Amino acid sequence: MNKILITLVSIILLVPACQNGKIKQLEQDLVNKEDQIQQLTDQIDHLQLSNTSLLDRLSDMSVINKTEAKSIQSSLENINRQNSYIQDLSDRLEEKDSINFALVTNLKRSLIDVNDSDLEIKVKGSAVYVSISDKLLFQTGSTKVNEASYNVLAKVASVINDHDQLNVLVEGHTDNIPIKNNRVKDNWDLSVLRATSIVRVLQEEYYVNPERLTAAGRSSFIPKMNNYTDAGRSKNRRTEIIMTPKMDQFFELLESPELAG
Repeated sequence: MNKILITLVSIILLVPACQNGKIKQLEQDLVNKEDQIQQLTDQIDHLQLSNTSLLDRLSDMSVINKTEAKSIQSSLENINRQNSYIQDLSDRLEEKDSINFALVTNLKRSLIDVNDSDLEIKVKGSAVYVSISDKLLFQTGSTKVNEASYNVLAKVASVINDHDQLNVLVEGHTDNIPIKNNRVKDNWDLSVLRATSIVRVLQEEYYVNPERLTAAGRSSFIPKMNNYTDAGRSKNRRTEIIMTPKMDQFFELLESPELAG
């Protein structure tokens, strides 16, 4: 009996002890859970701050992108204008080249029977040059055009009249041997008067519009060869008929503000 009582007392005493251990364990678990909850709460707060920061940055980037988009659009429009401008220039240059090619072809075909030593046809820069020796056009020291050369001038005039988009400059050139007589004062005088004589023939005999014609004298200062030999001086005594396509539209393009900006 005493043993049974002792056992019962022991059991009664052990139950509270076990419960106290469980309570302590539960309390510790609760503390741990609270710590975990706090950690999670801190993480959530951090993530919310990060999210807000990202949203702010995305908003800033959106503004920047809109600004950049406008700038890019403006640049593209400017590039398109410049490309159009350059294309116009290219078209004008191609047009000029095609006119010059047609001129040279027509002139060489028309003047095929003229001695090569008296005539030269070439493209130089933006113009077509027809260089005619003075022995074909003039007597020595004279400013009167030989009638025998009218056939050549008639063919040149025909090509000029067929291309109404041409301006025509007639330049007289001499050698460096001084000249002075009762008709001309010096080589300047001779070169200018010979150019004017050719212009008059083109206008009066072959009906080239005088508004398209210009006469000029270069004296001996633009030689083709040196003046040390008879052959060189002979080459330098010449009249050049220089045909240039009218480039009014081309020059208007050059004055355009499209390349600015």
